[in-house]
Amino acid sequence: MTLDYRPGGRRRLDHVLDPAFSDDLSSLDDQVLRARRDDAQQEEADLSYVRRLLQGRLDLLDAERAHRSGELPAPGRGAARSDAELAQALSRILADETRTTRGIGRFLSVEPSRIGEHRREAELAVADVRTSAPGELSDAELTEIIDHLRGIEQRLSTTRRRVQQVESQLTEELGRRLRVG
Repeated sequence: MTLDYRPGGRRRLDHVLDPAFSDDLSSLDDQVLRARRDDAQQEEADLSYVRRLLQGRLDLLDAERAHRSGELPAPGRGAARSDAELAQALSRILADETRTTRGIGRFLSVEPSRIGEHRREAELAVADVRTSAPGELSDAELTEIIDHLRGIEQRLSTTRRRVQQVESQLTEELGRRLRVG
C-alpha cells in the first residue's frame, strides 16, 4: 500500500484526489457537495493523525541523533542512551518549542478513522521495532531510519495539502451557495 494517490483506486484518498471529485462543483446537489466535503475532511483528519505519529517518532530519533552527535548538552553525550534515559527525556523532546515540523494547526472537526486502511507504509515505519529502541541502533542505522521516515512524512504532507485544497474548494462552494441564497 502507498500514501500516494492512485488514479482509479478504490480508497477514499483516491476518490478525493480524483480530478472529477472537485470538477464542476456548481452542478452538484447540496447533499452530494456536503458528502464530498465530509469525505475530504475525514481524509484530511486521517492523514493528519498519521503525520503526527510520524513526526513524534522523528522527534525521538532526531533527539537521539543530536544527543550522540553532541548537539544536545547532556551527561553521557556522544553515546547511545539507555531506554530509561530516553524515557526520561521523552516529555522534554515532545514539548520542544523549537520544533520546526509544526503545521498550520487546522482545527479538526472530525476524529481520525480508518487510518489503517491505506496508511500501511507509515504505520509499518512507525511500528518498526528498531525505531522503538534507538539506543540499540548504530549511527548509520539511525540516520537511515530518520531519512526514510522523513521521506514518508514529506510525501504524506504533500498528499495532505492536496486533500486540503480539495476540501477548501468544496467548502468555498458551499459558502458561495449560502451567500447567494
